[in-house]
Amino acid sequence: MVRLYTDSLSISYGERLIVENLSVEIPDHQVTTIIGANGCGKSTLLKTITRIISQQSGAVVLDGEDIAKENTKQLAKKMAILPQTPESASGLTVGELVSYGRFPYQKGFGRLTKKDYEVIDWALEVTGTKAFKFTPVDALSGGQRQRAWIAMALAQETEMIFLDEPTTYLDLAHQLEVLELLQRLNVEQQRTIVMVLHDLNQAARFADHIIALKDGKIVKAGNCEEVIVPEVLKEVFQIDAVIGRDPRTEKPMCMTYNLIKGD
Repeated sequence: MVRLYTDSLSISYGERLIVENLSVEIPDHQVTTIIGANGCGKSTLLKTITRIISQQSGAVVLDGEDIAKENTKQLAKKMAILPQTPESASGLTVGELVSYGRFPYQKGFGRLTKKDYEVIDWALEVTGTKAFKFTPVDALSGGQRQRAWIAMALAQETEMIFLDEPTTYLDLAHQLEVLELLQRLNVEQQRTIVMVLHDLNQAARFADHIIALKDGKIVKAGNCEEVIVPEVLKEVFQIDAVIGRDPRTEKPMCMTYNLIKGD
C-alpha cells in the first residue's frame, strides 16, 4: 500500500495553470527525485504535497486521508519540508535551529522536555553537526548549514522528508556530502526522501524512483534505468543525450548532450 499519493491534482498561480490533473504515487521508504526543466512544476508539486500552497482541484492523500483536512501539528509529525533557500534568524545557533523541529510535540508554554533534548542531540549526532551546537547558523559553511537544516527536519521525527533542491549553491564536495547523508538516512532509518534535483547524474546515482515532469505533467516515472534514457530526456529537456554507465555505480550516466534546436 502506498501511503502518499496525489489524485487528479491541478495547481495554478493566478491565471497560470502549473500542474494539471496530476496523479502520482510516492513510494514508501525510498528516495524519490523529481526532475524537469525550470518552470515545469517541480517545486510547485513539492509545496502542494506538503501543504505549503493549496491546489485548485484534486487531493493529496496520506494514510488514506486528504491532507487538507489534517491537523497542522499532526501533519508536521508525518512530513518535514526543507525549502530551496531556508533562512534563520540572525545569531540563531545550530542547537536552537534544530530545537524548532520539536514544535509539533510541544504543549502549553512550549518548553523543551528531556525527550526533546534527547532527540535534538540525536539529530545533531546523526548529521555530524554536534560540534556546531552552539555555533551561529550563519557562521557555517554551505554544506554544514544544509546538514543543520536536515538535523532540524530529523528532530521532527517524521518518516517523510521533502527537500527542494538541497544541493543548490553548494560545491561538489558538499553536494555529495548532503546526498550521501540523505541516502544513509533512507537506508539505515527507512526514511522516505523526496527531493527536487537539477543534476541528472545525481538523480540517477541516489534515487530509487524518479519522476520526470514537463509542463506540470508526468512524462515518465520509474527507476533510473527507465527514466534516464535519451527518449525521456529529449522530451523533458529538449536535449539529445548520450547515456553511458557510471563506472563506480553502474547506474545510467549522461555523458554529453546537444541542444535540440527547433525548425
